[in-house]
Amino acid sequence: MKKSILTSVLATLILLFVSYNGNAQTKTAAEKNNSTATIQVIQFHSEHRCMTCNKIEELARVALKKYPSIPFSLVNADDKKNEKLCTQFEAYGSSLFLYNTKSKKIKNLTEMAFMNAGDQEKFIKEFNKNMGAFLKS
Repeated sequence: MKKSILTSVLATLILLFVSYNGNAQTKTAAEKNNSTATIQVIQFHSEHRCMTCNKIEELARVALKKYPSIPFSLVNADDKKNEKLCTQFEAYGSSLFLYNTKSKKIKNLTEMAFMNAGDQEKFIKEFNKNMGAFLKS
């Protein structure tokens, strides 16, 4: 009886250790992808998102299919833990940015995004135009 209980406890501990270790590695790999990318697309949003803000996210993700190595990040500007990042980008609501992590260069695409959120073709065309210029600079 003691042997079967001990075996069960040991098996459970091994499973917990293996599953925890696997999750930690996956998270680290995802974080590493964002931290090593030179160019990032960052969309700031408020806690309560409007239809246009949601549409901008959707269209930015579609446009980024052309750039599979460039990560897209959503940042809740109302969350206190994002205060420093919001201050850095001067983003206090819905906004869209291109960011170069090495040069610290920032390109604000907010106006373009809101002006073209109703026209997918135009949004993607303008996004790609801005991305091309940003990548060259």
